[in-house]
Amino acid sequence: MALLIHGGQVLRGDPPALERADVLVEGDRIAAVGARLSRPPVAADVDAGGFLVVPGLVNAHTHAHNNLLRGLAGRWTLEDLLNHGPALNASRTVEDHYVSAAIGAVEMLKTGCTTAYDLFMAMPAPTVEDAEAVARAYGDVGMRAVLAPAVADILFYEVVPGLMDLLPKELRRTVESIQAAPAAELLRLSAETIRRLHGAGSGRIRIALAPTIPTQCTDEFLEGCARLAREHGVGVHTHLSESKIQVITAQRRWGKTAVARLEELGLLGPGFVGAHGVWLTDDDMRRLAGAGGSIAHNPASNLRLGSGIAAVRELLDAGVTVGIGSDGSMSSDNQNLFEAMRVAGLVGNVRFPHDTARWLSALEVWRMATAGGARALGLGADLGAIEPGRKADLVLLRADSTFLRPLNDVMGSLVYAETGAAVDTVLVDGRVVVRSGRVLTVDEDRLRAHAQEAADRIRAKNAAAWTLAAELAPYLSTACRAAAAAPYPINRYAAPVG
Repeated sequence: MALLIHGGQVLRGDPPALERADVLVEGDRIAAVGARLSRPPVAADVDAGGFLVVPGLVNAHTHAHNNLLRGLAGRWTLEDLLNHGPALNASRTVEDHYVSAAIGAVEMLKTGCTTAYDLFMAMPAPTVEDAEAVARAYGDVGMRAVLAPAVADILFYEVVPGLMDLLPKELRRTVESIQAAPAAELLRLSAETIRRLHGAGSGRIRIALAPTIPTQCTDEFLEGCARLAREHGVGVHTHLSESKIQVITAQRRWGKTAVARLEELGLLGPGFVGAHGVWLTDDDMRRLAGAGGSIAHNPASNLRLGSGIAAVRELLDAGVTVGIGSDGSMSSDNQNLFEAMRVAGLVGNVRFPHDTARWLSALEVWRMATAGGARALGLGADLGAIEPGRKADLVLLRADSTFLRPLNDVMGSLVYAETGAAVDTVLVDGRVVVRSGRVLTVDEDRLRAHAQEAADRIRAKNAAAWTLAAELAPYLSTACRAAAAAPYPINRYAAPVG
């Protein structure tokens, strides 16, 4: 069926600029863009008068499981968050995974994001049924997603330098009794998930591999992921050098950075995405650029968890593709890509005092949230721009929004002023899934009620895990402070360390 979006101001070109134009959609793709296009006999109409028409935003890194328990992270580092993993994520039903993914997808659509790279997790490991529930949630809401079940075969507590030696005997025995899933089982799960779900949702759902943190994975498991990626032609997404604890752990384990080791194991390539990349060295960046890999920049999460300020200017200068992610709602509080863009455009400025040429421009940030994210997801030819042949993933913003008037510079307004509140209509694959700010595909009120019930139940069931996390916290803090003070050739904190 054809659809004509007429009378709007369409953002297109490079650099993008607004032009009065119509957009003709045939099936799931844009057929034509131009002034006063003829209306096909069977076309439906979308009146875009008074609206800006922009490409759907691409969230390069998020976690569906986080949506149920947002707001619980206090003054937590990344390692504190991982310490609370069982308390936050255990005791979930398959339906809980569905609801958590669905409310996140609703939030993203309502703030102009049409595609996400989702590394969802479960305790002790996600099942194929969990993956099917998350895929079904995205499919029902009507969003596009690359899903990567995030897994590891080494326990988190075992990779924090010095932690196990600090623990009292009884507490250490408790931790040692916790078992990670074996590599062979995780590889079987990953392969089965690819076979069952890759291409689901009329092609809107794709599957990728997520060895969640390289230092929490054996070399056997990492090599197995590289093999599966080659066999099935899917991407690989991992949390890469997110915190200083991770890079110190990598150096002590391998005598080199995680990037260098992943390259040796055959994981780097055009389908590789590293989330965060806060503590990448110049050599790491050169390796990533040479392999055609990407970084998913998560500025709000990096600040929220105190991980540091990523060197995005250097990544772009090195030729690395950079997308923008919200990260999970436990570590950045929401799924709003407009907020993520604003933080991304601001946080790096303090790294270059009075050297404004090194600051990110609004245009660079916008490209990261559209074309850059699309390339990171392997969808660069389909998404990120409003041009004939591209997928019809489009967002209509009210031009008279409080945040867009006066409209002096469209890039500056979209990146720094807009909050997502102006989103009125959203199309994915040429289908209207949001109209007048309301999601049409699911019952939002019912979803939110189910989410509250699930969150209350999960917190109650995991009381013992919360107690264990509290017992471990002071020892974890001591170990992490020591690792953070260890010498390293770069510093991404906002203060001297060591």
